[in-house]
Amino acid sequence: MRSQEGSNSTIRLRSQTALPPPIKTIFTDGRTAAEDHEGEPLSPLARLFHKPECNLHIIAIIGSKTPVDVEHVKSVLPDTLLKHPRFCSLQAKDEKKGSTAMRWVRAKVNLDDHVHAPRLNTRTDDSAFSSSDQLVEDFICNLTNVPLDQDKPLWDIHILNDITTTKEGANAIAVLRFHHSLGDGTSLMSLLLGFARKASDPSAIPTIPFPIKKTKLIDDYASKGVWFLMRLAWNTIMDVILFLATAWFLSDTNNPLKADKKVALNPKRVVHRSVSMDDIKYVKNATGTTINDVVMGVAEAGLSRYPNRRYGEGKGKETIEKEDNLPKDIRFRSVLFFNIRLLSGIHPVEDMMEKGSLARWGNQIGYVLYPFNIVMRGNPIEYVHQAKATMDRKKASVESRFAYLISKLFVKYFGIQAASLPSNPTMWFSNMVGPREEMTLFGYPVAFVAPTCYGQPTGLMIHVMTYMDKLTFILSADDQTVPDPHQLCDDLEESLKLIKDAAMVAQKQSLKKE
Repeated sequence: MRSQEGSNSTIRLRSQTALPPPIKTIFTDGRTAAEDHEGEPLSPLARLFHKPECNLHIIAIIGSKTPVDVEHVKSVLPDTLLKHPRFCSLQAKDEKKGSTAMRWVRAKVNLDDHVHAPRLNTRTDDSAFSSSDQLVEDFICNLTNVPLDQDKPLWDIHILNDITTTKEGANAIAVLRFHHSLGDGTSLMSLLLGFARKASDPSAIPTIPFPIKKTKLIDDYASKGVWFLMRLAWNTIMDVILFLATAWFLSDTNNPLKADKKVALNPKRVVHRSVSMDDIKYVKNATGTTINDVVMGVAEAGLSRYPNRRYGEGKGKETIEKEDNLPKDIRFRSVLFFNIRLLSGIHPVEDMMEKGSLARWGNQIGYVLYPFNIVMRGNPIEYVHQAKATMDRKKASVESRFAYLISKLFVKYFGIQAASLPSNPTMWFSNMVGPREEMTLFGYPVAFVAPTCYGQPTGLMIHVMTYMDKLTFILSADDQTVPDPHQLCDDLEESLKLIKDAAMVAQKQSLKKE
């Protein structure tokens, strides 16, 4: 039971924090957001996300350092979230355009149907108190098996106050759930950050990386010379051939993380582990690579350690750690998602809703097939160098834009039955950059942010999110495919440690030579 003094301090903190202004709903030409989007058809990708085998949802776990007043949250939503037409609209069938066509239809929102404050079962079968982290994990796993009501706007919020302090310092948890047809991760993160403020300055929005224009993409490619353009064309052709082969028949090697295609219908267990951004940056500087290269290198190392252990089951623990139990030449690929907007980064919601915006709201995502080299390497730094080589190769291709275009065209001209999300690769992977300093959301100080998805046709998805001085790996895993996801988190964390230690040794040796 929380003390009255703790509750009052929470109320004082919230009242002293500037709440975000209402979302702007009048565009520069005088239209309102509601008028602009009323009756608009769902995009091809939004319709694709309704297929039973890829009924995709975004789920964001936000830890608050203080208890959350549920009634207060309800009071601020009408001037924030509900100002956006996607969150107060139904997705209705458009009979005039076919059985699978859908359009947005405005609806009245009863917040009691969308904002919930469930009480967690705080006792296990042996009547011992369970940890808050495990309770929240079990609650979310069960939630991924409960569909959103199609007769209401496709989102809900679950506020969990009935917990003790979690490992990451949260005293309350908000679980935000959105159907992916509402928008992609960039769209929804832009919306949430529009409600956020710096904890150190309640009048200022959180600092995020400055957006980069990509409108001169062709000019940028042309400036690199004929040889680069030839390599770009060749790489794209080869990637397109592999893309089509994977869509039709080319599957990954059976491995401990490869699941049956029907796994999309299974509940997913969401776990997360945070590591130091300083460690990531140290490796980045020591290897002359990028943060993305280091993250993918750490992921490749962790994804090699985990199946190596699974393949070695039955041997002693020390034997498993020392021996290479992996089969040779494993085909192990991930669907790696990209934001393909011409203007990247996070933007004000009203800018994203404008027609012709370079950072248009919606599902503006493409993907590439990223090959992980599942091997046990003697020098851990080699994982980072291999990741850099793979990422450089993928950057010299327009595979992600082709994937977006082909998915869009298939749904538009052949219907959603002719299109699907990739299931032949072993896993999915995505990342997102978050605020650099501590933020508050509706006045509540945020301890951590952990977004991911469920409904994907793979047994594992890894999402990476940065916030303050931490980088968090979020795993969305099928229990049957990954029965011990915390072990995989351990492997990712240990892999970063080994890579950093190897980088420190290499630097010391380099200094001695000088």
